[in-house]
Amino acid sequence: MSLRTSGLMGVDWEERVNFERLRNERLARIKKLLAESEMGALLCFDMVNIRYITATHIGTWAMDKVSRFCLLPQGDEPINWDFGSAAKHHQLYAPWLDGEKRSRAGISTLRGAIDPAVGRPEEVARKIRVELEERGLMNEPLGIDIVEPPVLFALQKEGINVVDGQQLMQQARMIKTQDEITLLNTACMMVDAAYEELYRFLRPGVRENEAVGLASKVLYDMGSEHVEGINAISGERCSPHPHVFSDRYLRPGDPAYFDILHSYMGYRTCYYRTFFVGSASQAQVDAYKKCRDILDVAIEAIKPGVTTADVVELWPKAQEFGFPNEEAAFALQYGHGVGLSIWEKPVFSRLVSFDKPEVIQEGMVFALETFWPASDGWSAARIEEQLVVTADGCEVITRFPAEAPMVCGVRYYTATGPLPATRDTESHKNRQNGLSGVIESARVEAVPGD
Repeated sequence: MSLRTSGLMGVDWEERVNFERLRNERLARIKKLLAESEMGALLCFDMVNIRYITATHIGTWAMDKVSRFCLLPQGDEPINWDFGSAAKHHQLYAPWLDGEKRSRAGISTLRGAIDPAVGRPEEVARKIRVELEERGLMNEPLGIDIVEPPVLFALQKEGINVVDGQQLMQQARMIKTQDEITLLNTACMMVDAAYEELYRFLRPGVRENEAVGLASKVLYDMGSEHVEGINAISGERCSPHPHVFSDRYLRPGDPAYFDILHSYMGYRTCYYRTFFVGSASQAQVDAYKKCRDILDVAIEAIKPGVTTADVVELWPKAQEFGFPNEEAAFALQYGHGVGLSIWEKPVFSRLVSFDKPEVIQEGMVFALETFWPASDGWSAARIEEQLVVTADGCEVITRFPAEAPMVCGVRYYTATGPLPATRDTESHKNRQNGLSGVIESARVEAVPGD
């Protein structure tokens, strides 16, 4: 174990995250890649990219507004146009932006909420043109990550050659710095704690949305910046995977799987675990084992120099688990970079990885997730691990146990002893298997807490 976690406070007696180094190394990396590109400047509206370049953040409420923007010119420092008074706040509290010189007020159209006829798109384009002209960059391509159509048209009307800047930003964010890895590891540590509470909480009669609320509270109490989403899937909702929680009540014998996505200091998690409520049938145990096996074979293959195609070749084809093609099964056997956003480079999928394999490199942080439906037609297992690529392999940073099926909830006792944890949800089928066999299996199973 080479990676460390610590408390979430800043202290003077131990080095933890070095935020100044984090800011400097991120900016230096994108500056270097920009200098090597054909682009004269990068214009970013995605708050993730703005944070990477400027180390500013105004809350997750603004993530979908596309209202803030920053410009990184070749050979110069970034300029950030921010949401109203946020610009003044950064002048006071973000000295690395050099006050009014690089922290300015500016607003786009709020995704069309401000009528384009008011002239905001033209004002954004004018601001960018002025900066490019001052630096002699008007004739160079301008890379953009995401943009509102009226702003795009206004930039083009100013004579600016707009090109795709997303790939450059993705390339910059693909290899993590020391402090980024520490923050990602810390974010996973927080989810470890959330899963501990979920394991203790799950039982018949509680709802999926209650589990979401519990996990969210644990994370926010620990200092999470944003709980981006929690998938809570149980019972017959498990297959096919709906990718959203509901108000369904858990029942005895249910599978229940969760994906916890949150951020600490901007750095995300994507972290699945599967539990069984009260007991698990043999079909569920078999599905879990298959899900774990295909995940482990992928993890064991990870090391620098291996490609994403090499990894997905180890995974079953879509038709092997009930889907007509890879697009229909997308993201069930899947891998993706994790950083300031949930899905970054590299991507592992039989849909795309054979066409354009990506080489795995030291310093990448990504998640690998697998799914397997049970033979009963309604159950399924879902497991995911986040890992850091090291010089000779990888290190898993999601540490809540997932090696074998975990049964949670109150243990039930009969006159002859505890009911077995491996049993079918339909009681008569267990009796058909022989009451003496059921009793004997209960005797040899470990009881949680013993």
